Amino acid sequence: MQTTIDPQEVAKFEAMAAEWWDPTGKFKPLHMMNPVRLDYIVTQIAAEFGRDLASEKPFEGLRLLDIGCGGGLLSEPMARLGATVVGADAAERNIPVAQVHAEQSGLEIDYRNTTAEALAEAGEQFDVVLNMEVVEHVSDPLAYLTACQQLLKPGGLMICSTLNRNPKSYAMAIFGAEVVMRWLPRGTHEWKKFITPDELFDLISKAGLNPVDRKGFVFNPILWTWSTSARDLSVNYVTASIKPE
Repeated sequence: MQTTIDPQEVAKFEAMAAEWWDPTGKFKPLHMMNPVRLDYIVTQIAAEFGRDLASEKPFEGLRLLDIGCGGGLLSEPMARLGATVVGADAAERNIPVAQVHAEQSGLEIDYRNTTAEALAEAGEQFDVVLNMEVVEHVSDPLAYLTACQQLLKPGGLMICSTLNRNPKSYAMAIFGAEVVMRWLPRGTHEWKKFITPDELFDLISKAGLNPVDRKGFVFNPILWTWSTSARDLSVNYVTASIKPE
């Protein structure tokens, strides 16, 4: 079976596995960004599947895959909203961290040390695939996105976020986050692997999905907050795509 896993990329995250739930640790940027990521994800899922977010468990009946789940920062809120969640990660050490935290939180989440390709080959199907900050770490983005497409039921929704490739993203995501702020270990990201929004839309289309939306996640260094922007996709951004019926 072919795989798009890059062993060097997996090793980077395995080395940080124990710190997933430490809001001041190596995953501090994700903890800070998580509220805007969740707001976008929840809004897109509710709109696509006609769910009432005022209800107790609006995502009940939906099967959701969080690919590259890490310690479960997105899997857990999705489970709380009622979705049946599978969290998959190629980094083996992430899985027990996620399992223990879910158990402590009283949540049932099916965490697996596996890949998108293996799940697709096994015939797994989902209503929603969360594909957050993963595509810039794989060896073959098109093959990886094609596997994600195969994992979706017809009419299913994929949310995919990544980093733009330009001088500003280098300055902020690599020099700023890794060198100046030391939020992440040096070498966590490779700028040449970053993908522009137009490139990602093209890859998603070639993989067999219909891109329907894209927004930027923008960090304000003065207010020290993240927000969603319809115009500014210069560094972090997110897309929504639908699998044709």
